[in-house]
Amino acid sequence: MISIGERLRGLRESIEISQAKLAKLCEATPSTINRYEHNHSEVPYKILIWYADYFDVSLDYILGRTDKPEGKLYKHQPNVLKIKIAQNDDFKDFIEACFDPRLP
Repeated sequence: MISIGERLRGLRESIEISQAKLAKLCEATPSTINRYEHNHSEVPYKILIWYADYFDVSLDYILGRTDKPEGKLYKHQPNVLKIKIAQNDDFKDFIEACFDPRLP
């Protein structure tokens, strides 16, 4: 599994900027960026979110949970919603209309 540091370094190198320039952009120091990229320091959530926004990738991608920059797309349906749908046909029709993949 790819490490967070490797992913961060790959993102930076993909746009060919230095650690110093990236550090200025995210209000860090070049040595801090170096520690993140070499997994010598934990990356704060604020910085992980900044990377995700700046490089337009998902946190799943940065964290190495997927190799797709857009992240994983889940089809999550909580159990409470399944029960509610089973109990109420009108609610089921409403939910299906809201989440119909054929609609724009």
